[in-house]
Parts: sequence; structure tokens; C-alpha cells
Amino acid sequence: MFVKTVLEQDHPYRDFRNFLYTTWKFLGLPEPTPMQYDMAHWLQTGPKRSISEAYRGFGKSYITSAFACWCWLNDPDFKVMVISGSKDRADDFSRFCLMLLRTMPELGHLTPRPEQLQSLMKFEVNGCKASHSPSCKSVGITGQLTGSRADLIIADDVETPKNSRTITEREKLESLVTEFDAILKPDDHCRVVYLGTPQNEDSLYNKLEPKGYDVRVWPARMPRRSSREEKYGARLSPMIHDLDVQDWDPLDPQRFDEDDLLDRERSYGATGFALQFQLDTTLDDDLKFPLKCRDMIVMDLDREIAPVKATWASGKEQQLEDISCAGLKGDRFHKPMYVSEDHTEYTGKVMVIDPSGRGADRTGYCVINHLKGMLYMRRAGSLEGGYEDNSLETLAHIARAEGVTLVLVESNFGDGMFTQLLKPVLQRIYPVTVEEYSVHTQKEVRVIDTMEPVLNQHRLVVDKQILLNDLQSPQEHSFVYQMTRMTKQRGALGHDDVIDAVAAGIRYWVDRMELDVSGDVEKDHRRERLDEELDTWLDEIHGRSPGNIAWNQSMR
Repeated sequence: MFVKTVLEQDHPYRDFRNFLYTTWKFLGLPEPTPMQYDMAHWLQTGPKRSISEAYRGFGKSYITSAFACWCWLNDPDFKVMVISGSKDRADDFSRFCLMLLRTMPELGHLTPRPEQLQSLMKFEVNGCKASHSPSCKSVGITGQLTGSRADLIIADDVETPKNSRTITEREKLESLVTEFDAILKPDDHCRVVYLGTPQNEDSLYNKLEPKGYDVRVWPARMPRRSSREEKYGARLSPMIHDLDVQDWDPLDPQRFDEDDLLDRERSYGATGFALQFQLDTTLDDDLKFPLKCRDMIVMDLDREIAPVKATWASGKEQQLEDISCAGLKGDRFHKPMYVSEDHTEYTGKVMVIDPSGRGADRTGYCVINHLKGMLYMRRAGSLEGGYEDNSLETLAHIARAEGVTLVLVESNFGDGMFTQLLKPVLQRIYPVTVEEYSVHTQKEVRVIDTMEPVLNQHRLVVDKQILLNDLQSPQEHSFVYQMTRMTKQRGALGHDDVIDAVAAGIRYWVDRMELDVSGDVEKDHRRERLDEELDTWLDEIHGRSPGNIAWNQSMR
């Protein structure tokens, strides 16, 4: 046991797992799961430098907050520093600890006295000796780390999507965590404990392992035996190997059962699920290139209307053999398994334009329509240049032909100059609202994080003609080529004109509408049509709308 203790040898709380059970019972939570008990035991008996990686929603922070309180229960002079990717998250950790001290009977004697520090940022526990360092201090990773000493540094999610997006940001984060050595006391019982979930393949946690950190991993599903050793090695918790669980079955069904995990896989996408729930940063080729042709629905699309429902399937009978697929080996295009007889008008039509930058870049464009939770891509391609009159006119004619109600233009290049050139051309050919949008995150990550969940849920329907035209495009400017070769590595593609426009179009609809097709959309559509017909019939019979006040009064 690394903590100096005042508890007797036979005291039930000598084992942190017993204290965790009592804490969970006090909070009204279900008893900790076997995996949570396993992490608790690892916190108590683990090495001086450790990394605990567990799936999103495991309860890592809650367990470790209880662990910090258990440390003070053993030794009131124990010093804890909590460091997180954001100051708010670190403060949440210390707030929870302070709440337990104030409300849990077993910890009441440790509640700070009135004259002691007791803020969310730092507090002292009753019984501690006078010291420059508080019992608990919370700080963001970019905050003031120096100035205090600690027996236990808890690095709770110091790696976040925001501070690990680029190589430069990841290098900065790696430099910041080196300060931990200056904070930690030199005693043998002092420890650094990382809690986290990898945010990318180049995760900070992978870089710490060669520096003497022991890693323990608790994934959401049982890793497949065929790749278990390759992906996890000795990092997988030993207790998992002893479970009588089949490959890919839930490991913690009390928290997330099969249905929950399937929903999360659809929401996060294959790559996101591998990182956030399986803690797998190796990512084989299938996950390195997550955008697949086989996840789209391909069919002939009308300009004005679309089927109320189109259902995806991957059977051999759905494979399209008359269009060559430029995807990776084994990828295929698929037609829908089922298309409803009912058709209706799109609820929205948007054209997105990504102006060309420098060199050999082209101007990418796409037209994406929305209907009942599905996205229908009617146009996608690229034009050489883009600032010339003929290119601007071509884009305006496409907008008119498709009847779009909004044109979105990426404004990062030229400080909006492209928009100013396009507006008068549109005014002459097809007056329509024009808006600009800007992007600031790494392009490759943005494209995959936007498109992968929609593709995995088979909500993107692509006009067959787009793919036929795409075969005539130069490979580097092909929509299919760009989509299927996109990875999260910076500079993954030499050209990304088309795919960037498509991702922006999808993002527009994802941000503004709930893309939900889980209900019976056909039945809902027919009910709407019947209501409309009933309203029309009543209007013809009585000469007024049923919603009209005078009509209602006349019917009384």
C-alpha cells in the first residue's frame, strides 16, 4: 500500500474497494461493477507511475475522487493535485471531493474547519498539519502548475480533442506534463495517476509508456482474440482475460449493454468507437480509412422529390456492378434494399462551395438536400480555378438548375473575395441567399468526424450520375478517391476540394436538424398526407379552415 495509513489492520476500509462500495451506496448508485472494482484495486496497489484508460462513461473520475477521499481517510496530511485539460473539469473533481467530505458520515471528521481553505480550487482537510500546499488543489493543464507539492498527482483527461488536434498542440501538451516531476514529492509513496481516453492515434498516453508508465486498459467490448495481443499486449487488465465472455461482447453490461454499445458505435463511427470505447490506438487500415463507399446508398435521384424512405443493405444482390468503384480493395457501391412508393419534396436544398486556394487546387462544390432524416446528394465535383467568369457562371447555373435555397461559401481563402465575385453573378442568373462559413480545425479530422457517423448510419444517398461523372475526373480530384483515402493524418491528401465541400454540406444539416430515421417515417408521412387531405375536404365542405375561429364557433 503506497499510502501511509492510520487505519487498523482489520479496519474494513483498509481495502479501498470496501470504501468505494460504501461511497456508491451513500450516493444512491448501483454497486460498482467488477471492472470498476478492478480499477479501484489498481489505484490502491498500482505502481508509482500509472495510466488508467477506460471507456467513455466508465466512471474513472468518480472512482478516483473517492480514492482521493480514501487517501485523506488514511492520512490527513496527504496532498493531492488534480490537473485536467480544462480548469472547469479540474474544479468539478475537487468540488465532488469536498461534497463527499461535507456530507458522507464516514468522512465528516475531515470536513475543513471554518478557518481552513475550502474553495473549489483548493481546500484543506481537518487534521492536516500546517503547510504551504493545500490538501487538494485543482488546476488546468495550461494553468499555474508550479508552487505546490503533491503526494498524488491525478491527471484527469489532460488530453482533450481541443488540445490534441494538431501535431503542434500535442507536442505542447507533452511538454506541459513534464512539469509533473517538479510537483511530485520525492518520497517513495508518491504517485502520478493518469486517467483518460485516447483522443487520437498519436495519443499522449502512448508516448508516456516508454517513459516508465504502466498502462492498464478496460475497454467496453471484449477485444477479438485474433488481434488482442497485437493491439493491447500487456496493457489489457488481467481480470479481463479470465472472463467467460465471447469476442466483441460487452465487458461491463451492467453499465452498457449490447443495445447501448450499438447506439454508441453508430454515433461515434468506427474510428471514434475504437478510440473512445475500445482504447485502441493502433487502428488497422480499415479504421485508418474510415469513409467507405459501401456505407452510402446509391440510386437515381430526382431534382425535386425523393422517397419517404430508402433502406440500405449490403447483400450481394444490392451491389452495383455497372459502376467501377475507386475505393480501397473490397469496397463496393450499393443500391437500396427498399424504396418506398411515397415520394415528397425535399425540406431543404443547400449548395456548398469551397473556393480554390493556391497552386493546382480546384473549387469544390456539392448540392445536398434533406428529407426526413436522410441526406440526398444531387451534385458534387470541382472546377478548375473558380474566380473566372465562366466558373462563377457554371456554379450559378448549377444553383438555378437544382433550385437551392441557400449557397454556402467557405470564407477562409481570400477574406471573402470569392463571395463578392459570386454574388453579382448569382443576382443576374439566379438570385439566392449567400452565406459564408469559416473553419478553424484540422481539415482531415473535421471531414472524418463529420462524415463517418452519417455514413455508418447509412443516411447519405448519392445520385448515381455523380459517380458516373466522377469516373471521368482526374484521380486526385475524384470525390470517391478523396473520400476513401482520407485519414486523420495532416496532409493525408494532396487535394481535398470535393470532399471538403461535401463534409461542409453534411455538417450544415447535422448542425441544424435531428437526423432521426428510427421511427416509421412512411406511416408518419401518410398520416401527414391524410391530415392535409382532411383539412382540404373540410375547407371545401364548410368554406373555411378547421383552424379558423369563426368556423369553430359555427360548429358549436
